[in-house]
Amino acid sequence: MMAWNGLVGQSIPDVVAETLAEPVVDRAVSGARMIYRLPVTGAAGLSIPKQYRGGSWDWVIVNGGGNDLWLGCGCDSCDAKLDRMISADGAAGEIAELVQRIRRNGARVIYIGYLRVPGRSSPISGCRDEGDILDARLAAMAAADAGVTFLPFADLVPDGDLSFHALDRVHPSPKASRLIGQRIAATIEAAR
Repeated sequence: MMAWNGLVGQSIPDVVAETLAEPVVDRAVSGARMIYRLPVTGAAGLSIPKQYRGGSWDWVIVNGGGNDLWLGCGCDSCDAKLDRMISADGAAGEIAELVQRIRRNGARVIYIGYLRVPGRSSPISGCRDEGDILDARLAAMAAADAGVTFLPFADLVPDGDLSFHALDRVHPSPKASRLIGQRIAATIEAAR
């Protein structure tokens, strides 16, 4: 989600940088997953936890888990995959471990949720329940640490409005990337 629209300078990180007039380092890679075990391609960015590099970051914006659910279990029988990514209480799992590692380095974290389907046929139509469960777990994780903010985007897409999705009806359109980036920037600005 974060890498989408990047080739045309309209990705979510591009919008955050433009809105805040601050530099943003974008390490997002299309197709990346939270749970990814192949070492070489994982180090090249297909493992979201390996995308993070410690440093003196003020904020780290994170998104991930959608490809794990859609491509990893087909949004069906995903309980074990969800539990490996993040526990029901938000305290354990790959996502929680990544966020804890970032927080130990002193950065604040914004974890962004996913868009929902546009109310029309989509390859991820069957992922709604899993998306809601993931959002609830991410919210629990954020509630336990004042340095973590969860920004859900389940409410962003009006029912039937295809303009918020790319042609694949999975990824955000430039319009949606702009709105998501602006909401992230507003969250950072409000905390300054």
